[in-house]
Amino acid sequence: MDLTIAELTEHFPDFRVAVIVAEELTITPARSQTLANWIVSRESACRERYAGMELSAIPGVAAWRSAYKGFGIKKTSYRSSVERLIKRVLAGDSLPAINSFVDIYNAVSLEHGFCIGADDLDKIAPPVAFRFSRPDDSFLDMGAEAGEDPNDPPKDGEVVLADSRHVLCRRWNWRQDMRSAITTGTKRALITVQANGWGDLEAATNELAGRLSAECGSEARIAYAGRHQPTVVIR
Repeated sequence: MDLTIAELTEHFPDFRVAVIVAEELTITPARSQTLANWIVSRESACRERYAGMELSAIPGVAAWRSAYKGFGIKKTSYRSSVERLIKRVLAGDSLPAINSFVDIYNAVSLEHGFCIGADDLDKIAPPVAFRFSRPDDSFLDMGAEAGEDPNDPPKDGEVVLADSRHVLCRRWNWRQDMRSAITTGTKRALITVQANGWGDLEAATNELAGRLSAECGSEARIAYAGRHQPTVVIR
């Protein structure tokens, strides 16, 4: 499993990513009571931590707004994944219930302020890269409403995550492609924990790996990519 950020390092020197390969997964459709209680506690902690703060002043949100401006997104029409989670919870809603795996990484994202995404490793074609979009890039939006055409290729100059066949995530960490979504049938996953010059990436990654091990029985291998080591290989 190879992943590189080499194309971005000149423009975004603070970008770092933890790359996790999780195998032997058992993903349940519902949360265990232990997991449910922990997620509720993370939601409460988020509300306490950021009470009275403007969304734009929250460090994890501000870091990604700055990164988005770096490739032309100057408004909040497109919010990073962590901003959407924090905004939702501060509005009084709960984190979405998807499955045990996705619910864990959403809660870790909320707690640590990092964007986190994951793809079914058996449905992607490595090598994988965070890079700028290309004219022939393909993307099928997993957020498309019923009856809508999910085909929504990236704009020129947009930062994407892509494998050798198509885009896995548009606008860096805004929306994922439907073809490699994590489901209860996923046995192996590629996870990226993404930082842009703020926060303790190692702490978030270690907590995520521990929670996935406890709830999904996974075995995880971890590597870190940054400007000094832009390409990582996990065997």
